[in-house]
Amino acid sequence: MFILQIVIILLATKLAGHLSVRLGQPSVLGKIIIGIILGPALLDWVHDTEILHTFSEIGVLLLMFLAGLETNLNDLNRNKKAALLVAIGGIIAPVGLGYLGAHYYGLSTAEGIFIGLLLAATSVSISVQTLRELGWLNSKEGATLLGAAVLDDIIVVVLLAIAMSFFAGSDVSIALLIGKKILFFVILILASKWLVPYFLRLFSKVKVTEPLLSGALIICFGFAYFGEILGIAGIIGSFFAGIAIAQTTFKREIEEKVEPIANGIFVPFFFVSIGLAVSFEGIGNQIGLIAVFSLIALLSKFIGSGLGAKLSGFNMRSSMGVGAGMISRGEVALIIAAMGLDSKLLPFEYYTPMIIVVVITTLATPPLLKLIFGKRVTE
Repeated sequence: MFILQIVIILLATKLAGHLSVRLGQPSVLGKIIIGIILGPALLDWVHDTEILHTFSEIGVLLLMFLAGLETNLNDLNRNKKAALLVAIGGIIAPVGLGYLGAHYYGLSTAEGIFIGLLLAATSVSISVQTLRELGWLNSKEGATLLGAAVLDDIIVVVLLAIAMSFFAGSDVSIALLIGKKILFFVILILASKWLVPYFLRLFSKVKVTEPLLSGALIICFGFAYFGEILGIAGIIGSFFAGIAIAQTTFKREIEEKVEPIANGIFVPFFFVSIGLAVSFEGIGNQIGLIAVFSLIALLSKFIGSGLGAKLSGFNMRSSMGVGAGMISRGEVALIIAAMGLDSKLLPFEYYTPMIIVVVITTLATPPLLKLIFGKRVTE
């Protein structure tokens, strides 16, 4: 059965991506929409099985790994102040407006804060793919977006742990949580400088087929796993694995070998999996709720992160583009929503509407980026 799903997903995503481009939109938009069409919401041909979920997870890790390979470390470092302002603006506005929206609908303080934090989460995996297609990934705006996404992930996870320790009776040690994050980056920096180049040089001499490709994937998934056990999203680990390898002489060769594997099979599963989360069952009475929180989700990131970019010196167009790039909540918010359901901080009747809000933000991001940035022409 899964073999048939592979055929359906690969064929449908490629055709949908092609149609999207022909209609003047980034291909990623069509790939997400086809996930909604193929999934339980409409045709019900594809289901979120464990193996599909695994393929999807590999896809997003490889997507962020490729983003790391294409990222200029100097640009990332130069834009760290801008990234911090964008991240802070992109957290304060969603938390504040999300809390007010929840309060309006009669939710408790704890539930309102949790929904605010849910809306503060950012996943730039969709933005990364869109910026790659438009030619803006390796730019000042792209570097700021990536840096802001890393900081956003760390800040939101820490705030989430604090909220859950207060409201859900969780016995999480905040000091331990922050300590783990510091440890992650310290070990990451040391490994990137000393271990990664040595490992690749050594592994490339192993007398087997594609040793360099295998070595790069070991680093990618190893960094992702290390991040997850220390409370950092796996995509942050794989992104920094890409940055580490980009500093070596093997960068171009690895990029050329990984891209066909990623975009040829695994990344389409990630795009489709976003659409599979959508279900229209029983939401007839919740249209108003979905509309309100979708508006909050879209405007809070766009204005909050955009204002942060403007304060850091970007012009209006670039600020709007950075704000638009931070809108997508993606898989990060889906994970937080599931945590909220388990801890009773997200009421059951709000779970499906919040999932739909997350998907709406993800669908809105590619066309907004295309509208604001357009295709970048590099000399």
